[in-house]
Amino acid sequence: MQAQITIIVWVLFCLPLAGMAQKANYQLRWGSVTVRYPQEQAPSVFRNSAFHTPAWRGERVNAQALIWSDDDLEDVTVTVSRLTSGQSVIPQDAVSARFVGYVMTDGLTPGKDSQCGYRLNKAEWDSSMVADRLELTKQVRIKAGTTRPVWIQVWVPVDAKAGTYTGKLTVSGSNCPAKTLPISMKVTNRTLPAPQEWAFHLDLWQNPYAVARYDSVELWSQAHFDAMRPVMKILADAGQKVITATLMDRPWNGQTEDPFHSMIGKTKRLDGTWEYDYMVFDRWVEFMYSVGIDRQINCYSLIPWALSFDYYDQAAHLIKYVNAAPGSDAYNEYWGSFIKDFARHLRAKGWFDKTTIAMDERPLAQMKAAVQLIRRVEPEFKIALAGNYHTELESELYDYCIAFGHEFPADVKARRLREGKVSTVYTCCTEAHPNTFTFSDPAEAAWIGWHVMAKEYDGYLRWSYNSWTADPLTDSRFRTWPAGDCYIVYPRGESSIRMEMLIEGIQDFEKCRILRDEYRRKGDTARLKRLQQMVDDFTIEHLMKRGAATMVEQARKAWF
Repeated sequence: MQAQITIIVWVLFCLPLAGMAQKANYQLRWGSVTVRYPQEQAPSVFRNSAFHTPAWRGERVNAQALIWSDDDLEDVTVTVSRLTSGQSVIPQDAVSARFVGYVMTDGLTPGKDSQCGYRLNKAEWDSSMVADRLELTKQVRIKAGTTRPVWIQVWVPVDAKAGTYTGKLTVSGSNCPAKTLPISMKVTNRTLPAPQEWAFHLDLWQNPYAVARYDSVELWSQAHFDAMRPVMKILADAGQKVITATLMDRPWNGQTEDPFHSMIGKTKRLDGTWEYDYMVFDRWVEFMYSVGIDRQINCYSLIPWALSFDYYDQAAHLIKYVNAAPGSDAYNEYWGSFIKDFARHLRAKGWFDKTTIAMDERPLAQMKAAVQLIRRVEPEFKIALAGNYHTELESELYDYCIAFGHEFPADVKARRLREGKVSTVYTCCTEAHPNTFTFSDPAEAAWIGWHVMAKEYDGYLRWSYNSWTADPLTDSRFRTWPAGDCYIVYPRGESSIRMEMLIEGIQDFEKCRILRDEYRRKGDTARLKRLQQMVDDFTIEHLMKRGAATMVEQARKAWF
């Protein structure tokens, strides 16, 4: 009887407690978009509010919220309300909230100017987990003692009325009470054009082969194009101008995890004449057009790293190779026939005026020989080059992208502008700063847009939009080059802190351009001079002394 009473008392006392979920203890604050917050420690850099610079209509503005907890948080979700200003509304579908994911990174090579080179032994670098990936995951678990950032973005509608808009961000979970952060954002009367109308010439090289491998789909199948669409849509929304196409197999010697292959088949017939298959090239270009990238088509390369050119020999039923240096008879015969037929095909498709035959970082003598061949076979073909500045080649190049640290002579740049030619700058594994590695200061990506304006370039090139590593969602390190050098977005339509900050810098470029044109039109020389002085500060010397975040934030507060 006593035992029965004890059991009844225990059940009556404990069942209500068992039914009450333990509420976790966690914190929610605004952070800074220019800080990569460590995962295993509480954050120490905060903001009092989300947005500090007035937004233009049509602009994308970003904020970062921080969740950290003493307990495990289960089934955590984040929602953002619509934003209102009186009767005016920025709808909820113009506001996004994405959890920031962590990937493995490494760091700079101490004591070396260039960061290029093999990194086969990852233990030689100080590897760590770093915040970068903007996940599409809607619900996460946050482990006790860790920080989880949340990336907030508002894409202000072009028809939004000026005013101060307010709303809230809400975090909740199955074992944690809902908490909110207030959002307040001022929208001005100024309007930023749509990305496709931006003047900034963005050229991030795409790798369709990486998408096929990662998503395990047949190359150039409908499933492949479906998998590429969300990835390339991010690029289109950044104002990308150029489609990256390949004329031959492994133009860069297969240095990436997924080598580039030829998009155009070449067959030597039984009678020794040539036949070309443009089906893959056409489908790729048409697909990119459908995404919204249609300004230019850069086709690589007449000068690959290995001077070996593939074709199908109909008589032997084999893939064969021509091994020939630019300027040789074999080289001119192989490429001369192709250049002539390629021009014919492009004209039939209406793409000739948008297409360039492109090369990068090749010896001057080889490039001169290739240019001479192009001019002899098809004088009207546009030519592109990414590399060092060469006086001997400049006048031949429609699209000339020079390495960071080089500059066009002022008179040459002015003439190229008058002639409607494209003059841009690029960074790669060489530069420690500025760069878009996964360990780089996020503000350096935005700083690039200001530097492009300061040096009066037309835009920016980087060789690696999505040449993903073996496991890009977790490890951005590669066998060569610093971590993150191979890609700036993640599979299946996940952006990154680096990519969004690069877009911010491009928007800053566009805003400066609009203001500068307005001041010139109105004859407002005083404000024009002050703006130009601010822009001119964006040199590598000032970057190293003051830091990208400080420079960009001060410039925005002064002008936007």
